[in-house]
Amino acid sequence: MTDSPPSSAPATQDTRGIIPILLLSAFVLILNETTMSVAVPRLMEAFSVEATTAQWLTTAFLLTMAVVIPLSGFILQRLTTRSVFFLSLGLFSTGTLLCALAPAFSLLLLGRIIQASGTAVMMPLLMTTVLTLVPINRRGVVMGNISIVIAVAPALGPTASGLIQDALGWRWVFGLVLPIALTMLVAGALRLKNFGETTKAPVDLPSVVLSAFGFGGLVYALTQIGEGFGDGNIGNLLVPLAVGVVALGLFVRRQIALQKEDRPLLDLRTFRSRTFTLALGIMMVAFGALLGSGILLPIYLQDLRGLTPAQTGLFVMPGGIIMGLMGPLVGRLYDKVGPRVLVLPGVSVLAVLLFAFSRAGLDTPLVMLVVLYTGLMMAIGFTFTPTMTAGLNSLARQQYSHGSALVGTLQQVAGGAGTALLVTVMAVRGASLSGRGVGAEEAQMGGIELAFMVASVLALVAIALATMLPGRPPTADTVEVSADVEPSDEELLASEGGVSQARA
Repeated sequence: MTDSPPSSAPATQDTRGIIPILLLSAFVLILNETTMSVAVPRLMEAFSVEATTAQWLTTAFLLTMAVVIPLSGFILQRLTTRSVFFLSLGLFSTGTLLCALAPAFSLLLLGRIIQASGTAVMMPLLMTTVLTLVPINRRGVVMGNISIVIAVAPALGPTASGLIQDALGWRWVFGLVLPIALTMLVAGALRLKNFGETTKAPVDLPSVVLSAFGFGGLVYALTQIGEGFGDGNIGNLLVPLAVGVVALGLFVRRQIALQKEDRPLLDLRTFRSRTFTLALGIMMVAFGALLGSGILLPIYLQDLRGLTPAQTGLFVMPGGIIMGLMGPLVGRLYDKVGPRVLVLPGVSVLAVLLFAFSRAGLDTPLVMLVVLYTGLMMAIGFTFTPTMTAGLNSLARQQYSHGSALVGTLQQVAGGAGTALLVTVMAVRGASLSGRGVGAEEAQMGGIELAFMVASVLALVAIALATMLPGRPPTADTVEVSADVEPSDEELLASEGGVSQARA
């Protein structure tokens, strides 16, 4: 097999507008990921289904993401840039149209799966494009915009969905998104150019199957825990968890063997970069704590403090806006000072604020909680952009697509694991207190407090990892190259010379 490393866009090629189009497209697609979490009651009534059935609209979306994202590294190397973009937006638009018109729940579920298939490819495409087109000393500010997509879009999804449903009905959640997606599709057709070189490597079917069962089984089991231990049958958790762990072990073993022939489905040699491994570890811990806390907070606000879903959405909105505004600013700082000086304070404040939430009670002023949550989002803002940029910057150009795929895949796993862990802690502690005769509200509050305490302990792990990040801003000379992957002359020139002044 001939595997030519993707070359950068020629200096004469007009790349303006490419990254903004991909950013807006990714924001719309990722925003859609969490829109159905607040629609369950209306969908139960509309289709006469139980809550556990309606919840599959979210569960199936996450499962599809977990299965498709690991394949995106191979897809990005096999297909041209325009082909991947049209595949992603085409699938998402088709799924959105099906959801908007679905006469039965089964078709709505199918539409969500098709949507997720398109969404899963977009984020790796966006990150790989940035790494290819933007010089290394300017990537921080562009990655800051990507952090808006990763963290802000999922947080705003339930808020936007709730407001649309209250005003227009649940079908308009899809009806309003569809023209935006189609507009992005047209804009991509007009502006997007192909860059890089494709490979002709055949797909390894055993790897595809093992990846699907490995990541899919793991995320499914974690999702079931996060939803409250499924229907109470422990086998519902242990069987998919065991299948996932075994399949994932076999998948890793096969990728290591395929790397000797330079044709892995997902290149694990990216972990030979110390900075990439550290950064990925920090992101997983922070993302798990963030999503887990994102489940606890609505339970606390709605079940114990009496807020409506719309009020809960307004509660978290300031934090999402602040984090969105911070992304480019933190990116510029990263380009000047490097990752450690930003990430270490970020994860330290994250640990402190999670601990502060563990001290909240039934009478804590809501204004104080809004301030704490906004500070939490600011801490995440100082964490995500520098770690993601530092990790991907450390890879050789040939590994960009695989590194992007690993970031997306392990974020899904970390989000599921964080949610599962914290919800389990909350449930077990609440049940224990109830067994001792504590009132229902106090018992649930005790479970939430302990869960936030566990989240703050997780953040301590991120602090330890952050102390080992590079302390200097990136240059072409500091790019780490994994063993068995040598940089080309074009790669070094691209890192130094600014093949594109792509603006986001």
